[in-house]
Amino acid sequence: MLTPPTSSTGTKVLLVLACLVIVIAGLKAASAIIIPLLMAIFLAIIASAPLHWLRRRGLPVWAALTLILLLLASALISIGSLIGASIDQLSNTLPRYEQQLRALIDHAALQVSHLGLKLPPGGVEDLVNPAAAAQFFGRMISGFGGLLADSLLIVLTVLFLMVESTTIPQKLRSITPDPDKTLGNLSTFMASVKQYLVIKAIMSFITGLAITLYLLALGVDFAILWGTLAFFMNFVPYIGSIIAAVPAVILSLIDNGPTIALTVAAGFLVANLVVGSVLEPRYMGRGLGLSTLVVFLSLVFWGWVFGPVGMFLSSPLTMLVKIALESDPRSRWISVLLSAQAPAKPTLPS
Repeated sequence: MLTPPTSSTGTKVLLVLACLVIVIAGLKAASAIIIPLLMAIFLAIIASAPLHWLRRRGLPVWAALTLILLLLASALISIGSLIGASIDQLSNTLPRYEQQLRALIDHAALQVSHLGLKLPPGGVEDLVNPAAAAQFFGRMISGFGGLLADSLLIVLTVLFLMVESTTIPQKLRSITPDPDKTLGNLSTFMASVKQYLVIKAIMSFITGLAITLYLLALGVDFAILWGTLAFFMNFVPYIGSIIAAVPAVILSLIDNGPTIALTVAAGFLVANLVVGSVLEPRYMGRGLGLSTLVVFLSLVFWGWVFGPVGMFLSSPLTMLVKIALESDPRSRWISVLLSAQAPAKPTLPS
């Protein structure tokens, strides 16, 4: 007598989808804990490059690790203090900027009405709401400010991750049936992630530093804050540079007039074109290797799960998922669907 299968394909698919829903809900609920942990993981991967460089120069592990952590802690504390002061000052001046923006919009509406164009019944505020715009940028900047507030937790987690990383190969050898293959896949995975994160971090730092110095030279308020925002948003593909430029351009328009605002916009454009179109392709090769649609959807998804910081984390997280899927033949076909181009030969699940 034939025995019916215990689980059909449809049931397995539904079970997988149900598990995904539970996992995503858990990630969203625990975002306050997961976001600092993810940042610590990314920083640990980035810090592993200078750690290995110092060790190759003959520095002991403890000395190299101490030096890197001191530099990391000093950078986070210094930048956090500067950004915290800028955020407090910006929060206090947001009502004034909102009033100035409202007056600017009313003036523009008056000019439009003189041209004979009809406005919506509710006026220009149906199209542009200064209060909503101020709240949006306030939430976005506060999200990154909250991340910097967890700098002590992040630094300690980086320390423990880097110390623990020295024992991971031995642990995997003792628990996996094929340790050489597992360690080989892990090494390839870490090398790909490290290359992407290190190059992207360097390019983002160059972008943020260039914009900060440029805005300081122009005398734009909160130049360090806008440069830091440009650093974070450079990790966000396609729309990150636009999001970073908008508040600086708007505040420059309100405070300094259209000439300075156009000059600020031109500076953002030149910095992102040079870094994104010249430097990044030269050192990163084929870049993300992700489909344009996948990059956009990941931006929406991770932004919904983790808020403004999720937009910053979207590309690295999606890269991690893609590389992890590539390491297993059973899930490699999903990685192909996420890729920008199809492989030379069809990849089928085994």
